[in-house]
Amino acid sequence: MKGQVEDEMLKNYKLPSLSYRENFLRAVEFRNPEFIPCRIYVSWPVWNIYRDELEELASNHPLIFRGFKPGSITYKGEPRVLRSGKTLIDPFGCVWAFPIEGLQGQVVKHPLEDWSRLKEFKLPDPEKGVPVEGGGLTPWSRVYEELERAKDAGEPVIGSMPHGFFFQRLYYLRGFTNLMRDFIRKPAQIYELVDMLTEYNLALVERFLRFKGLDILSFGDDLGLQDRMPISPLAFREFIYPGYRRIFQRVRAAGVHVYLHSDGHVMEVVEQLMEAGVDILNIQDLVNGVESIADVCKGRVCIDLDIDRQRIMPFGTPNEVRGHIERVVKTLSLRKGGLMLIAGIYPPTPFENIKALVEAMENNMWLR
Repeated sequence: MKGQVEDEMLKNYKLPSLSYRENFLRAVEFRNPEFIPCRIYVSWPVWNIYRDELEELASNHPLIFRGFKPGSITYKGEPRVLRSGKTLIDPFGCVWAFPIEGLQGQVVKHPLEDWSRLKEFKLPDPEKGVPVEGGGLTPWSRVYEELERAKDAGEPVIGSMPHGFFFQRLYYLRGFTNLMRDFIRKPAQIYELVDMLTEYNLALVERFLRFKGLDILSFGDDLGLQDRMPISPLAFREFIYPGYRRIFQRVRAAGVHVYLHSDGHVMEVVEQLMEAGVDILNIQDLVNGVESIADVCKGRVCIDLDIDRQRIMPFGTPNEVRGHIERVVKTLSLRKGGLMLIAGIYPPTPFENIKALVEAMENNMWLR
């Protein structure tokens, strides 16, 4: 009976006339998409809490839960948030601690905390694979296989550089306080490390670009704090922007779009990000201000809006969730495109708010 009900629901589910890939690229390129691409990323702890109930919701909304397959999630222990005492050393020599099962950890030991270690320090071999933040290396054979699967499935073909590829990598290696001092004192070693990291990322980029049919190369680097940036726009211009520009312009020269994710308040450098070559900017909504994002970005860069995960999703009501989605679409959307929505779901988000988010996305995504 359950299967019959699900089949009936999917029979009445509105589907686009365009392929998802074609619509996605139209949104990026301001070429009149049919709908606003909307996606949900559910963190493992939330899957572990809601399990079958959430799997049923995901199965019934394939446009929102891209690529979800029933039974693909492995659960562990009781249906709740689980503690973890795991630590590991990544390919850069950073020691990571993971306090919560299924969530990202943080660096607790930095290999270049003392500049005297720089002479012997070596970055990972780019031929061996793509670093996973807080993990090991994904071999290129597996990277290319995943890209091929996306291509065969008619999905956007998106390569993913390691999260924290530049600014964050600098403080993973040096330690946050040390890096802030470096930006003020400007020792010769910080320029050497920035150059090393730029060349390393360019080497990874070149290997991604060997794949024929790549649509987008995605970068992640959390630049902001809650209500400001930890560094000034001038420091960003001196230490981060040149590497960003070299890397992003190489991607664009190959005819591939540049996607940049950055958590936190980043409005002070959005102009620099666009100047560096960002085509798609994944930016958080409330910490930057929806109206501020509209003023600076609307119609100039494709906005992949990161839906608030600090207040509205975990602690708001379902009506507040629906109202927020309606407001951001009204404020940021253009008929010609340039808007996408993505929501990360983390504890303690109620299931009712996840369901309200899905409904609100589907009710507001169709462009007329």
